[in-house]
Amino acid sequence: MTSSARKAFDKNCEDVDRLLDIHQSIAGDRPGRKYQVEVLNKASIVLLTAFWEAYCEDVAAEALKFIVDHATDATALPKELRKQVAKELAGDKDDLAVWKLSGDGWRPVLEQRLTDLQAERNRKLNTPKTAQIDDLFLRALGIPKISRRWFWSGMSASAASSKLDKYVELRGSIAHRGAASSTVRKGQVTDYYELVKRLVAKTGGRVNTEVKSATGKPLW
Repeated sequence: MTSSARKAFDKNCEDVDRLLDIHQSIAGDRPGRKYQVEVLNKASIVLLTAFWEAYCEDVAAEALKFIVDHATDATALPKELRKQVAKELAGDKDDLAVWKLSGDGWRPVLEQRLTDLQAERNRKLNTPKTAQIDDLFLRALGIPKISRRWFWSGMSASAASSKLDKYVELRGSIAHRGAASSTVRKGQVTDYYELVKRLVAKTGGRVNTEVKSATGKPLW
């Protein structure tokens, strides 16, 4: 089984698969410079970045909802998440804000927090680079530095983070200026595609571990 967030990601990626198919039908597989297909590569980079960001926000929301529904009480919540909530309520101008957590009051508080975090990200126009994704999972689920889990054979966590950030910057140059500083090649698309799929798997695995720790049940 997989999470709803992963199913949505896989479904979204069918668009990238289609763009790659169109690229091959126009330009073929032979090496050499290709003409009239760079727009497909640019579109793929933009879509992959959007799908990566959507996955992270979706799986964070899905996991938090699962924790709210299945955790026995507030003490079962991840320690870092409890710290985040306590810090925010300590700064609340309402002296009675802390009482929102009494009984089962912590459940709607956590659900509202994620909504507020997503709205804040939209206002700030954040991009799904490593730092922003780390911040999302820390604040939403209390997972510190989720990017530390982004490693596999031949790829360190720091290298994966660096590569992600470079591709997100490439997306920015395409989306905001209409052109990249250099030609966007199909090889970059396939490299980024593989990277994002790996990051999704590693991120989902870490989230599932946190959910199981808090509730005794896996997310999927």
